[in-house]
Parts: sequence; C-alpha cells; structure tokens
Amino acid sequence: MVLLLNTYPLLVSEDLVFHSKVSTMQSSVWVMVSALSGLEELTEENVADAMTVAEETGLSRILVTDENGRILYDSRETDGAVNGYVLYTEVVQALEGNDASCCSYENGAFRSRAASPVLYQNQIIGAVYAYEYDTEQAVLLEGFQSNLLRISLVVGILVIGLSVLLSHALTSRIGELLRAIVLVRDGAYDHRAAVRGKDEIAQLSQAFNSMTDRLEQTEELRRRFVSDASHELKTPLAAIRLLTDSILQTEHIDPGTAREFVADIGQEAERLARITEDLLRLTRLDSGLPAAQTPAEVEPVFAQVLRMMELVAREKRVELVCVRSEACQVLATDDQLYQVIYNLVDNGVKYTPSGGRVETALNAEKGRVILTVADNGIGIPEEDLPRVFERFYRVDKARSRAAGGTGLGLAIVRDTVRRQGGSVTVENRPGGGALFTVSWPEAREGGQKV
Repeated sequence: MVLLLNTYPLLVSEDLVFHSKVSTMQSSVWVMVSALSGLEELTEENVADAMTVAEETGLSRILVTDENGRILYDSRETDGAVNGYVLYTEVVQALEGNDASCCSYENGAFRSRAASPVLYQNQIIGAVYAYEYDTEQAVLLEGFQSNLLRISLVVGILVIGLSVLLSHALTSRIGELLRAIVLVRDGAYDHRAAVRGKDEIAQLSQAFNSMTDRLEQTEELRRRFVSDASHELKTPLAAIRLLTDSILQTEHIDPGTAREFVADIGQEAERLARITEDLLRLTRLDSGLPAAQTPAEVEPVFAQVLRMMELVAREKRVELVCVRSEACQVLATDDQLYQVIYNLVDNGVKYTPSGGRVETALNAEKGRVILTVADNGIGIPEEDLPRVFERFYRVDKARSRAAGGTGLGLAIVRDTVRRQGGSVTVENRPGGGALFTVSWPEAREGGQKV
C-alpha cells in the first residue's frame, strides 16, 4: 500500500507533464512552421528573418533545416551548427512528412523534443526542430515525491504502530481464551475466560464460559453420582461382609441364628442386585441410544403393575385404588412403561404408612396421556421437592434404606419420560401426601404423536 502511494501519484504526475510538454512543444513548432510556410525556398537569410517569433517561445534550442537536413538556423548563440547536418530522429521523421515529438525525465530535468515539416505547395522544403530543457517542473515533481515519501513514512509508522497495538490486543485476548481452555482441559472447571467486548472473540469466550458452566455442572453431578453409587454399593457389601464374618467367627452357632444371618445376606444381595440393575438402566438412558418405540397400550401395563403391587399393599395394609380409561397409546416400549408406572406406584406404597391410601389414575385428555399416583402420607418438605428426581437423593435416608429403596427409581422415571417427549412433576396434596403426575404425548395408530 505504501509502495503504491509512492509510485502511482508520481507516475500519473509524470504522465500529465509529458502530455503537457508534448502539446506545448508541438504548438510552438507549428507557430514557427507557419512563419516559414510562405517561403518558396529556405535560405539562411530568409529563415533568420522569419524566426524572430522564436524569441518568444522560451525554448532551449531551435533548428531549421532544408529538405536535405542541412541546418539553416540555430538559436544557440555559441557553438552553433549552421551549415552542418542534423540526424536527430525527430528531424528525419519531419523530413519524411511526419510530425514527431517526445518527452523524457532524467537526471532531474524534463527533456522535450518536437519537429514538423515545412511545406510549400505540398512539397517538403525543410523542417523545424525544437528542444526544451526544463528543471523547474522537475523540481516541483521532486518536491511532490519528497512530500509523498514523508507522508508514506508517517502513514507507515502509524500503520505499524496500530498493527502492533491491534496484534497485542488480539493475541492477548486469544491467549486468555487459550489459557482458559488449557485450565479447563486440566480439570479446573470453575475457571472462566475473562474476555470483554462484543466482537467474535468475546462471543466465542461467552460460548466457552457457557459450555464450561454446563461441563462443571455435569462434572459435579458425575462426581456426586459416583460418590453416591459407591456409598450405596458399599453399604450392602459391608453388611454382607459383617454377617459372613459373624458366621465364620462364631463357634457352635445354632442353626436358627445361622439361617437368620443367611437370610439377611440374601436380602442384602437382592438389594445390591437392585442397585446394579437401576444403575444399568440409567447408564442405558445416559448413553442416548433410543430403543425402538412403537405405539404401546398403557392400560395393560398399568393393570399388570397394579396386580403385582396389590399383594405388597395388602401386606402393608395400604389401600390401592385405581381409575383407568381404555385405549391410551404412547410412543414407548412396554418395558419403559413398566419402569415408570412400577417405580411411582412402588414409591407410593413404600412410603405410605399402614392404614393409608394410594390412588392411581390413567386417562387421556387433549392429546395427552395422564398418569397420576397420589398418597395420603406426610408428604415431602417444600425444600426437597425440586430434588426428589435427582439420583440417590432421599428425603429421609434412614427410612429409605429401611424400606429397601435404591434412591434411583424417581431418576429413572424422569429420564425415561423425558426421552419419550413427556414430563413428570410432583407436588404436595392439600390434605397431606404427595401427588406425582406423568404426562405423555398421545400416539395415533400410525405411530405419530398427537
């Protein structure tokens, strides 16, 4: 850019001067040709008389030749070339009947030349040649070039300075973002990129910070999940080890006590198996690999779960009431529906005190399939309502373990229902107890959601 700033204006200026010089020189030559055009023959005397007009042109040198190129007039006062012959290109072209002119710039001066033939009755009787050596306009052009050089130097310094500042600002912001990426990559999930502004780098930093927020939350959930899973698996394993050590270390243990210990070991093993199965289900849900889903009837699965839970409810002296409608279809598998309905009904029966009541209902309304499970127990504390669907979260951990829960049932319900395009909510009932509501999009026969 700086090179173009120095060369293009200078070349344009030179070209303008060249055109101006050529035009001026040709006009001057034509004036002198006009002064000689009335002569029948050119001689030294009549040419000298006619060339008085040459004094007004201000040209450096003027030559007049006859038709053979012999010089008849030379305006140079010393070292004149009269009676000599001239072989200038322009003179030769003029004697051939052509106007000739040229202009050049070298060594700090403009050199301009022009020549034209002198005619008498359409016969060439001579030629006029003019030469100009101009340093004044050359000085102006050199001054113009010097000014351009100074301007270019100032512009270059400003551009370099601005480039350094912008480069430093850009690289520092990119460096900050790269440092943040490295720190987060190494595990510092609480670090954020401190890049201000509204440009693309700032937007990229905001997107990175947003991604890091989600990554931090995911990592926190993963750590909590691993910690809770380890704790939950450790509890039945510790109980099994304690019971086996008791059997091995007690000599002459009576068969009744040994049988009781073995039964306890079996219960802990069953609990361990339930936790493992629930973890596998959640892992499959987290993998994002959807099962093949077709329109499935909810009512047969609902009836199957209630038949199974009726025996458990009867043992706890809990009344199990159900209201259901026919022909409710959702896009799901029977196993997914079974997991959702079973976990909710089992949760209601498990945490309803003896003599209580669990009410279940299944119906379709406004393109949705609605499943509700309500109990009349003590309900859930308000501060715990937003977290009941978290994995391993328990409102009363001691009571949950005593009831045989894994803390994963409601998490399985939430993740399963969400993958089917539905939703699940929980709220406390005004008269006491909790109400769980599941809502699925109803499916048509063709497999589309309503």
